[in-house]
Amino acid sequence: MNALDLSRWQFGITTVYHFILVPLTIGLAPMVAIMQTVWHRTGNEQWLRATKFFGKLFLINFALGVATGIVQEFQFGMNWSEYSRYVADVFGAPLALEGLIAFFLESTFLGLWIFGWTRLPRRVHLATIWLVAIGVTASAYFIIAANSFMQHPVGVAWSDVRERPAMNNFWAVITNNTTLVAFPHVIAGSWLTAATFVAAIGAWWMTRNMIRAKKLSAAIETGDASDMPKTTSPSQIDATPADLERDARRMWRPVTRFACWFAIVAGVLVIITGDMQAQLMFKQQPMKMAAAESLCDTEQPAGFSVLAVGRQNNCDNIEHVITIPRMLSFLADHRFDSEVKGVNQLQEEYTQRLAGTPGVEPGQNFAPNLFVTYWGFRAMITWALGSVIVALGGLWLTRKNKVISSRKFGLLALWMIPTPFLANASGWIFTEMGRQPWVVVPNWADNLDPTRIHMLVQNGVSNHTPPILWVTLIGFTVLYGALGVVWFLLQRRYIIEGPGPHDDVPPIVDEDVSDSDADGPKQLSFAY
Repeated sequence: MNALDLSRWQFGITTVYHFILVPLTIGLAPMVAIMQTVWHRTGNEQWLRATKFFGKLFLINFALGVATGIVQEFQFGMNWSEYSRYVADVFGAPLALEGLIAFFLESTFLGLWIFGWTRLPRRVHLATIWLVAIGVTASAYFIIAANSFMQHPVGVAWSDVRERPAMNNFWAVITNNTTLVAFPHVIAGSWLTAATFVAAIGAWWMTRNMIRAKKLSAAIETGDASDMPKTTSPSQIDATPADLERDARRMWRPVTRFACWFAIVAGVLVIITGDMQAQLMFKQQPMKMAAAESLCDTEQPAGFSVLAVGRQNNCDNIEHVITIPRMLSFLADHRFDSEVKGVNQLQEEYTQRLAGTPGVEPGQNFAPNLFVTYWGFRAMITWALGSVIVALGGLWLTRKNKVISSRKFGLLALWMIPTPFLANASGWIFTEMGRQPWVVVPNWADNLDPTRIHMLVQNGVSNHTPPILWVTLIGFTVLYGALGVVWFLLQRRYIIEGPGPHDDVPPIVDEDVSDSDADGPKQLSFAY
C-alpha cells in the first residue's frame, strides 16, 4: 500500500468511527429537551426520570464524540496538507463558525445543564438543553456546508496569485444547494438513530419490568426466597411487583411510544430528503449515481437494479439479476422515461472535457469503486429497516394501553439498535466513495472554471512515507478501538442500571447555595 492508500484508509476509519457517535448526539439532544419540556409543562415526574436517564447516555456519547472528532480534524494537516492548502480560503469560514458558534454554544450550555439542576430557575435550566440541541444541529450544518463544497464547489473564483480557489461569496458557500438538501437528510437520519435508540431501550426496560414483576409475584406466593429474581438496578432492588408494573406503564410505555412516533416522523423525512438529494446528485454528480446502480451504459428509460452479481468493479462482468423497469428514471427526475447516463459514456465525456487539464493524467479513470457505491447505497436502505421494525413493533405491542411483556421483542429491539448507526455509516461511505476520484468535484453548472477548480484525490495527499503512515494508522485504530470499548461499557452499565433511585424527585432551586456547602462535591459526581 502506498501513501495515498494509507492516507485514505486512515481518514476513512477516523471519519466513519466519528460519525457513529455523531447521529446519536444530534438526535438525542432534542429528544432529551422534549422530555424535559413535557416534565416542565405537566409536572409528571416520570418524564423527569426519563430526562435524567437518557441525558446521562447523551453525555457519554457527547464526550466520546468530541474526543474522536478532534482526532479527525488532525487528518487535514497530517495526511492531506495539499488538500487543506487548496481549500483553505473556503473551509476556514464554515469550520470557524462551527467552532465559535456551534461548539461553544453546545459545550457552554451543556455544562450549565449538567450542574444547574439546583442552581438555575427551571425555565432557564430548560432553555439550556434546548440551546444545546440548537448547537449540535448548527454544528452539523457548518460541517455539511464545508463538505458540500467538495461535492459541488460554489462561491469561489480562481486566484492566480494564490494558485487556489478564493472565496468571493460566503453566502453562496453556506447556502450551497447541496448543503440545503444534504443537511435535512443528515438531521432526519440522526433523529431516526436516536429515536430507535430510545425506543429499543424503553421496550427492553418495559419487558424487563413486566417479567421481573411476574417472577417476583410467583416467588412471593411460594414463599421461597431462592426464587427471588436478582437485579443490579438500584430502582428495582426493593421494588414490589406493583411498583415494577407501574413503572412499566407510567414511564417506559409513554417514553417508548414517544420514541416510536418520533422514529416514524424521522423515517418519513429521511425518505423525502433522500429523494431530493438523489435528484440533485443525478444532476451534479451523474457518475456517482451511475456507479450506485452499476449502470455501465446509458439507458432510456433506466431500470433500478435490485440485485446485480459479478465482479462489480468492472463493467464487463456485471449482470443485473433483478431490475425494476423505469424506476431509476423516476428516481432521477420523477419521470419514467428520462435518460440516465452510464459509467462508460460519462467516462468518455469527462475525458474529453478535462483533456490537458493540470493535475489530470492521461487515461485517468473518473469512475468510483462500483462495488462499494452499489452495495453502500443498498446497505444504507437495508439497515434502516431495523428502525422500522422497532417503531412499528413498539406501537403495535403498546396499542390500547397494552404493555410489552414479550422477552423476544425486548431482545430484538436491543439487537436493532446498531442498525440505524450502520445505515448512517453506509450512507456516508456511499457519499464519499462515490465522489472518488475527486476530492473536489468539478462544477460545470455555475460558471466556474472546471479546468481549475477541482482536485483529484491523489493530488491532495501529503508527502509522507508509508512507514510513518502505518504508525499513525495503527495508533489511531488502536486508540479508537479502546475508546469504542469505553463507550460501549459505559452505555451498557448505565442502561442496565436504569434511572437513579431519586431521579423522580424534582430539584429544589437554592439561590443561596455555594460551592462550600456540604452538597458541593455531589454536584461533581458523574452526570448530575
